[in-house]
Amino acid sequence: MKHGLYQALGMALLVIGAQGAIRQLVDHDNAGLLGWLPGGFAASITVYVLAVVIGGIIAGRAHDARKATGS
Repeated sequence: MKHGLYQALGMALLVIGAQGAIRQLVDHDNAGLLGWLPGGFAASITVYVLAVVIGGIIAGRAHDARKATGS
């Protein structure tokens, strides 16, 4: 069950980061959830891309661990 929770958390982070990055690339003035973050476009797009990468890593490792345990 623990691996499934980590996989869901990783996928949620991946989806939120990807959606935010796409929105930021289409409309530079719309920072979405990171509108409060100082640094403008560069800072917010960096955080969104990091969220995508970290979410993908978490989800991938949880998926592999879940397959290895057979649950």
